Amino acid sequence: MRVLLILCLLVSQLSFAQNTILSGFVKEKGSQEQLAGVNVHISGTQAGTASNAYGFFSIQLPKGQEVEIVFSFVGYHKAVHRITSQKDLVLDIELVPKEQELDVLSVTAEVSPGENYLGHVQLPVEMVKQMPALLGEKDVIKILQLLPSVQRGTEGSTALYVRGGGPGQNLILLDDAQVYNASHLFGFFSTFNGDAIKSVDFWKGAFPARYGGRISSVIDIKMKDGNKEKLAGEGGIGLLSSRLTLEGPIQKGKSSFLVSGRRSYLDLLTKPFMSDDFVTAYRFYDLNLKLNLDHDPKNKFFISGYFGNDKFLNQEEVSRAQSTINAKTDLGWGNSTSSLRWNHIYNNKLFSNTTLLYSYYKFYLNDDFSRSGTNPENLYSSFKSSVTDYALKTDFDYYWSNTHSLKFGATAVHHTYKPRSYASRSDSDSNEESVQQYNNQELGAYLEDTWQPLSKLSVNAGLRLNALISPQQHYILAEPRLMAEYEVFWRIKVQGAYARVNQFVHLLSNTGMGLSTDLWVPATEQAPPEQADQVSIGASKSFKGSGGLSLSVESYRRYLRNIVAYTEGANFLVISEGASEVNWEDNITIGKGLAYGTEVLLRKSRGKLNGWIGYTLSWTIHQFDELNYGKRFYPRQDSRHNISIVGTYELSPKVKLSASWVYGTGNALTVPKAYYYGNYGVQVYARPVMSPDGAIFRFESEQIARVPYYGSRNSFRAEAYHRLDLAVQVHKQKEKWERYWEFGLFNAYSRKNPFYYYLEATNTYDQNHKPTGQKIELKKKSLFPVLPSISYNFKF
Repeated sequence: MRVLLILCLLVSQLSFAQNTILSGFVKEKGSQEQLAGVNVHISGTQAGTASNAYGFFSIQLPKGQEVEIVFSFVGYHKAVHRITSQKDLVLDIELVPKEQELDVLSVTAEVSPGENYLGHVQLPVEMVKQMPALLGEKDVIKILQLLPSVQRGTEGSTALYVRGGGPGQNLILLDDAQVYNASHLFGFFSTFNGDAIKSVDFWKGAFPARYGGRISSVIDIKMKDGNKEKLAGEGGIGLLSSRLTLEGPIQKGKSSFLVSGRRSYLDLLTKPFMSDDFVTAYRFYDLNLKLNLDHDPKNKFFISGYFGNDKFLNQEEVSRAQSTINAKTDLGWGNSTSSLRWNHIYNNKLFSNTTLLYSYYKFYLNDDFSRSGTNPENLYSSFKSSVTDYALKTDFDYYWSNTHSLKFGATAVHHTYKPRSYASRSDSDSNEESVQQYNNQELGAYLEDTWQPLSKLSVNAGLRLNALISPQQHYILAEPRLMAEYEVFWRIKVQGAYARVNQFVHLLSNTGMGLSTDLWVPATEQAPPEQADQVSIGASKSFKGSGGLSLSVESYRRYLRNIVAYTEGANFLVISEGASEVNWEDNITIGKGLAYGTEVLLRKSRGKLNGWIGYTLSWTIHQFDELNYGKRFYPRQDSRHNISIVGTYELSPKVKLSASWVYGTGNALTVPKAYYYGNYGVQVYARPVMSPDGAIFRFESEQIARVPYYGSRNSFRAEAYHRLDLAVQVHKQKEKWERYWEFGLFNAYSRKNPFYYYLEATNTYDQNHKPTGQKIELKKKSLFPVLPSISYNFKF
């Protein structure tokens, strides 16, 4: 890494008589927010580049010639500068936002030469705020679920299944810090407050070499830096929670702050209706903080943090004649992350970003029981699970020429996993305690080369080296990445990509829904790193003069290795085992998988009517030697056909409409199909009899049990899922601020989508009302009917 850095510095000092260099930052006018992904090109030529993740750009200009430089970015007016340069220039560019334009999706393959990534989507935050949502709670993750090849979890869940992957195979970053569990309310809402977010980048599989650590997808979320020009804010009051964001300058034009908070108030609303003897309460909160300082033209410093928590409390007091019983259950989970970042410009071609990172996730369940008076007793138990990361990473951008650029960097992470920490105490027994802890170090280095050898051909080739160092096992793995795009005809492009990816962490889940009760565990000798190879090809066509209409088709094939699952009947979250050692490695099995499919996306991104229609045809197959008798099966996330229709319409400057409709083939599930009766006694004979009133079916011997029969694994296909969501926003511009009301309908036609299935047994009778036996039926349970919502929002 040091040799490569020195080489870049030496090459940067060479003088090219025929060229000069224009470099600087692209910012938003009015707030000075640095803008990533801005297209920078020389008018009338194929020469161009894009601003990096921190707004920095560098482009070479012909010396002594007047050229026109165009800066363009979705949602902003173009900026055009005419420049005649005899020497290198530093120029910061300000782009003016388009107040009334809402861009729907930005696919980078259409934005900038040399930054072409198949399966990459930039999600505009303003679109997130305009789309309908469950109870009006705007959610980045829920919008991503509307994209092709992204499956939802259960009804209302924020779990993401991307191209056959599971929730534990998605890398979620907030200002470069990992977020291990991005959910509130048992997965119904995500942890991301849209008011504090600047950008969202989403990769589906073939992501570039700068990313590593997961095999399915990357969700890279950047927080706002804070307004350097003036005090600004926005917030809202909804049915479930309220939020408020404030940002402004500390020293105008040089430093700024951002504070953003959100809290639910279900516990506050229900408290007046609770008695002193019985209390049930739930709440969640999010807090985002950020400070930034422009120390000098070549050095910028940022510090940011996120703190979120969910808590469920159930407390009961029972008074009897001779005793009083108090029982309390406390369940919770939460994330804490922080980032300390330093941007440094070595020269007009070499930019670096160095970051110190901290990430912490915890889940806990506490039970406290006490009885006073007769036979006094005190019992307490605590179960905890956590992951803690400390990381250092550095990244470099080197602009070799207008057609050639490099990205390289390294990262080091110290992981501490505590999948199971149990403690208990009582009056009668001695205290018990058991802690399982794993420590390891994850190292990574990468080199990425973006090259445009021909005006119509661009290539991104990279290599990432990952290493895991632990007391039990060491791994060193190479990950080649390759992406290419070629413009066959005017506005028609073909693309291809290959990527190998690995991850050194596993998510153990009985539900497959990405719940807070799922456990994070490290890769070990018995549970080696998960690995995937993905090959994808695609084509895209943009139509000139059609309101931003474009069509893209992409096919992919992904091979999965060393994926983990619980063995039949296993569950690591066993409180009843107490402090006894429960080894998760003895309760898992290792398997492989295959996912393949084709996705189609038709988008319209300009005009009053915007939106997209997406369709995915896909298959996902798993195979474990210890599951389903070693036979292949469809996992829960397998869904053959998926359709999403998303639209926004500006009826007038004051009224905006939005709607989304989704359809998906039912998930593959393991559900009870029938009952069988087993005799679990020794030499006991029993026969079925009816109770005298014929209402209950039972046995003469209690040793006979009715056992559900499930058949082979995931052999049942649930009903198709479909849902329509609607929203209307009514805006009013005041003199110094803006407010709008939003009215929404979730599941507008009240579709009873299945949440789970169960068997129900009912007695049957003949015409004379005599019992004839029982009828067994499979029933479904639905979760949400039509749910209206209303919220009040403001911005100043």
